[in-house]
Amino acid sequence: MEFMSIFLAATAAADPTVMAKALVLMGCAIGAGLALIAGIGPGIGEGFAVGKACEAIARQPEQKGSVTTTMLMGCAVAETTGLYGFIIGLLLIFLAPNMFLNKL
Repeated sequence: MEFMSIFLAATAAADPTVMAKALVLMGCAIGAGLALIAGIGPGIGEGFAVGKACEAIARQPEQKGSVTTTMLMGCAVAETTGLYGFIIGLLLIFLAPNMFLNKL
């Protein structure tokens, strides 16, 4: 509780543009962290798909080619979600702060 009162007292005396810049940087950092969480889903999904493909090949070894092809296509499509999140995170870290701070 004491930390919050010290923080509020320090921010009340601060320059409004400094506070605005701090809020922009904070928002970009939080957004980038949340965007990078998107990499968890594809990792879990691809691991599950590869496991099921191994089970399918163990049951019917003669279908190895078609199962592998389908699995690779599914993994490629699932990976795009993680890549989109990664690109958004990079944009929020490197590009967005400059765009917003130049307008202040």
